[in-house]
Amino acid sequence: MTDPLVRAVEAVLFASDVPLTPAMIETHVGDGDIRAALHAIEAASDGRGFELVRRGDHWHFQTAPDLAHLLRRDRDEPRRLSRAAIETLAIIAYQEPVTRADIESIRGVQIAKGTIDVLLATGWVRPAGRREVPGRPLLYATTPGFLTHFGLASRRDLPGIDDLRAAGLLEPITDALASALESGSDSD
Repeated sequence: MTDPLVRAVEAVLFASDVPLTPAMIETHVGDGDIRAALHAIEAASDGRGFELVRRGDHWHFQTAPDLAHLLRRDRDEPRRLSRAAIETLAIIAYQEPVTRADIESIRGVQIAKGTIDVLLATGWVRPAGRREVPGRPLLYATTPGFLTHFGLASRRDLPGIDDLRAAGLLEPITDALASALESGSDSD
């Protein structure tokens, strides 16, 4: 027979429509080793049609990735983010908390108010207080929804420069210059 605490934690997670922290679970099931119960459920769901996943300090059930295609019958095509919104989201994720002025300084251009509004509407960015300087500008940070959407346990899981370069998403300037020089000398 399964441990009653494990069953209770499993039931609370199953019934929840949002990811829960151990403290939130404890309000439903009472005292006990919630983290041990979570790890027991995580191990028991290995190889099943669903899995228990941790995003930051929030836990939730999701369909096993190899079976997700079974649930994609009629799906709305998500609205694509503009390049400005993607750049802004990346700056917020890597530098948070940041102000609009910080974002504009890094990007080198002004951002439209609508850019941040779109990120707020997706639930990936949230206001994170105000900086204690004259004018008290609003700070922005990412949300647990950002971590969940991108499959990250924490912001530490964001790829670094070397990871991005290895994936071919960044080309070092020296490589770009070398290839430009090579292509120029080939035409002589």
